[in-house]
Amino acid sequence: MKIAFIGVGHMGGPMALNLHKAGHVLSAFDLSAEACKKLAEEGVPIAASAADTLAGAEVVISMLPASQHVESLYFGSEGQPGLLERIAPGTLVIDSSTIAAATSRKLAQAGAKRGVAVIDAPVSGGTGGAIAGTLTFMVGGAAADLERARPVLEKMGANIFHAGEAGAGQTAKICNNMLLGILMIGTSEAIALGVANGLDPKVLSEIMRRSSGGNWALEKYNPLPGVMENAPASKGYAGGFGTDLMLKDLGLAQENAAAVRASTPLGGLARNLYAAHSLAGNGVLDFSSVIKLVQKAG
Repeated sequence: MKIAFIGVGHMGGPMALNLHKAGHVLSAFDLSAEACKKLAEEGVPIAASAADTLAGAEVVISMLPASQHVESLYFGSEGQPGLLERIAPGTLVIDSSTIAAATSRKLAQAGAKRGVAVIDAPVSGGTGGAIAGTLTFMVGGAAADLERARPVLEKMGANIFHAGEAGAGQTAKICNNMLLGILMIGTSEAIALGVANGLDPKVLSEIMRRSSGGNWALEKYNPLPGVMENAPASKGYAGGFGTDLMLKDLGLAQENAAAVRASTPLGGLARNLYAAHSLAGNGVLDFSSVIKLVQKAG
């Protein structure tokens, strides 16, 4: 299958590479020359522009940071035409960015008018899941369009859920990431408290992992350096899922909560704590670096 892949950074790059290894014919593009170079070294063809990826493409996949980037790509900006005008009718668009559900619905509606099927398919699983091809896809859109996408998604993920109509995948994603942000802060507080009392963080983490406080952060993404060799915390909080991206997702959750008049006090607190962490100069670090907020000095 011929696939256009736009956005090949920390998450998109490994996803595109897995499709390439599975035998799909890719044309990829990213505004980052470094990201393109890294993928090209793995044998993935790089296009000169996002528009150039479309030649002969049956599927278009985008993995971008935020709503404004998705809108700019597909609808254009500053007098420049968007990609949607150039995508051939009958093409399937899979947007795996984490954005506002309203933006996903807008894109799906615009695509339908042009005969282009669009599904929102944000992911969970982090860079490790992207590399291993074990991501979870939360899909919003028509069931028939999901079935068209399934052979492609299966090469990048191990779990595929149909959340509902257009935008539902995004809603599921912000609910998940709101919980993840809350859990990471709680896990960080608990580990920091134990360490302040002289406990061995590895021992404490294992105790909690096997007890009622067990969660994903303790299982796979410990926030304290040296506890898990492959976690971002043990690599200077490099790579992984950035603090500013978590802050963006927590903001989306709060905007959605306000729109539907849902009460999310812990989600709001988590957003504020991540905002403070970002303002302290940690925006590019992995979101698990939030433990810095609660660690005892010295």
